[in-house]
Parts: sequence; C-alpha cells; structure tokens
Amino acid sequence: MLSQEDNDLLTQTGPGTPAGNLLRRYWQPVALSEELTEDGTPLALRVMGEDLTLFRDEFERLGLLGLRCPHRGTDLSYGRIEDGGLRCVYHGWLFDVHGNCLDQPGEPEWSKFAGKVRQRSYPCTERGGLIFAYMGPGEPPELPDYECLGLPEENVLVTKFYHECNYLHGHEGNIDPQHLATLHYVLPGEVADAGVRWDAKGIDVAPRIEVEETDYGIRIYSGRDLDDEHDYVRITNYVYPAAVAFPALRPPDITGAPIGTAVGAGFYGVNWQVPIDDTHHWKYMLLVSPDAPLAKERIGPVILADMGPGYAHVRDRSNRYLQDRAEMRRTTFLGMGASFALQDKFAVEAQGDIQDRTVEHLGYADKPVALSRRLLLRAIREVAEGGEAPHVLRDPAQNRMEHLRVYEAVVPKTEEWSSIWQKDAAPG
Repeated sequence: MLSQEDNDLLTQTGPGTPAGNLLRRYWQPVALSEELTEDGTPLALRVMGEDLTLFRDEFERLGLLGLRCPHRGTDLSYGRIEDGGLRCVYHGWLFDVHGNCLDQPGEPEWSKFAGKVRQRSYPCTERGGLIFAYMGPGEPPELPDYECLGLPEENVLVTKFYHECNYLHGHEGNIDPQHLATLHYVLPGEVADAGVRWDAKGIDVAPRIEVEETDYGIRIYSGRDLDDEHDYVRITNYVYPAAVAFPALRPPDITGAPIGTAVGAGFYGVNWQVPIDDTHHWKYMLLVSPDAPLAKERIGPVILADMGPGYAHVRDRSNRYLQDRAEMRRTTFLGMGASFALQDKFAVEAQGDIQDRTVEHLGYADKPVALSRRLLLRAIREVAEGGEAPHVLRDPAQNRMEHLRVYEAVVPKTEEWSSIWQKDAAPG
C-alpha cells in the first residue's frame, strides 16, 4: 500500500504538480495522425489538465497552442488555417505554430501590440502514426528511437482508447502479468468462436515473476509451467514514464501463424498511458509486426470491437459494460466479449476515478507494480530537486534501443531467464 501523500504524488499531473513536472520531461503522444483530417480542422485537446488545440498549418507544420485565444478567450479550435498560422474567428488574431501573434486586424497600422502577445505553445513531432508533444522546460530531448515508431505503416496498427480513470490505473494494469490468466481467460473449447488466441499457456494462474531495473525502466519476466521440462516465458518492459512493450496475445492468422504458435519476438504491443486530467486518460496502443505486414482486416474487428465515436467503447460504466452472465458460463471468464482492450478498460475503471492505494494489499504477483511505484516516486523527487528525469535522452549518439526487447517463448526449465532477451528477441 501507499501513503496518501505518495498516492497523490503519483496521480496528480496538472501544471505545477510534481508528477506533472516529471511527465512533462518526456515526449508524450497527444493525438493520432489520422485525427488531423485533410480539411484542416484543428483538434481540441486536454493533456495533463491543460486545454490545447492542435493543428497543421498550410506548410504542414504542426502547432500545439493553448485552447483559448489570449485576446478574449475564444476557443481557437474553431479557427481558420491561413496566412502561416491559426486565425481566431472572433477578432481575427493570427498565431503561428510557435505562438507568435502575426496579425491583429483591429489594431492600427502603427501598433506594435502584436509583438507583445504570445500564445502558450509546445513543440510537436510526428512518427509512427502518432503526434507527440514536449510540454516541459528547456530544449526538448531526443524522441527515443523505438522500433515501433519507424516501421512501415502496414506493419503497425495504431489506435487509442478513452478511459474514465487516472492514468496510473492503466499503467499498473499494463505491467501486471498475473491477470492474463483470469481477466482475459477464454473457457476451453470456445477459442475459435471467441476470436482470440488462448491455450494451455493460460492454465497456470500463478506465474513466477522476476523484475530487473534498467536504464529505460523495468524488464519483467513471467514464467508459467507448461510441462515437466518446459516453461512458457514472457518478457514485458515498463518504459518511463508510463508505457509498456509486451508480447501480444494475438488472434489467429494475423500474421499467418496458427493458434498456439510460440511467437518469439515476431509480434508485440505497446501501450502508452497519457493523462487527460487526473480522472481520465488515453491509452495509445500500437500492435507491431516487425517482419511482415499485419492483416488489419482480421485484427481490426477484434481490437476495435465495441468502439463508438471518439475512440470510446460503447460498453462503459453507464451500462455496466454490457456484461453477459450467459457468456460467462459459456465462453469468457469476464462476460464482456473478446476484446482485451475493453476487458482491461473495465478492470482499471472499476477501481474508481483514483484508486485509494492506502487500503490495498499487494502480493507476490504485484512485484512489477511495487517496483514501478518506487522508481516513479524516486524520479518525481529527483526532478523536484533539480535533477534529470530517467530515460531522457540528450545525445543522439546514445539514442539506441536495441536492449529494449519483447519476447514470448517456450523454453527449457534449465534456461536462465535473464539471458533469453539477449538471444534472438526483437527490439521493442
């Protein structure tokens, strides 16, 4: 359990908060590339408690500005893209992607007032179907050279999911190996009908777990007994400040492999939790096939099942996620369909807006959660004292992620887990 002070430190991310100051030291995904449509409509956003608008100018430059015009407070997401920037439709003030005021039509020609006005702005970059923003102080660091951000578009499915809870719920769910065998369990004999891959690997509900601190976060090993001579081992990675790279439990035929195939390093997922405010967040998800195109026509209906407008699931708290007790007896442990993303969303939203961690009871399987909290609290305090945040890369020559590896395989029980990722696992 945590003290109330530490729980608040970890969960409060608005401007000026200690955790907010830490999270702002990193490039954060703030939108999908597809959300900025060809008609040029700006996008209203809320990120870590800040109201913002994202746009592309006519030169394809990305801009992320404060939502309210500094003149009289009108919402700039209704503005016009023209003349090298975003023009407020109330009085015509024009701002470029750096927040400079370029034009104030109502001011006299001799006025120099525009030069005295700046709109809050943040630098942006775009990679892998995501738009990232740096909302911290000083010069932005390097965006880490994660493999998933540099692959061909056909090899990656990119989406996001709206969550009605604090970002830490989603983050801690991502690094919890034990729940795979319960929350996501499919009853024997119904795998094909449910549309997800699950087999004997799910029978051992008490995996052995080891954690290893790294420069990027935590390498998490989880192993389940498969038979007298073999273990099923997964390597998941927690990446500062709130991302995870994990072996994906894939539906059949997404990359041509049959159900039950040990995928090794050939297919993985990335979840990236980004606060909207302290009681809502986005989970950005990338499903990655490094060596072959994804069969998106097959995977899409599974991953995006029950999705409504605005990247929000139709199943939510208001309808109790349409839980089906007959399905629980017949097909799935949870009774909420086959989408892992929806199942995870339910579990973390069901903890409340902000979980009260002063009354929880962590066990053996919570080792990754406990370590990640210690590391985050340490990082929050180091930044508060003027130090550098972990995994913030300043030197392009050091921006190499070969040691961030995801893996899933059947291995002999005599195999040392700590050596598995160094053999033939793929960069994450």
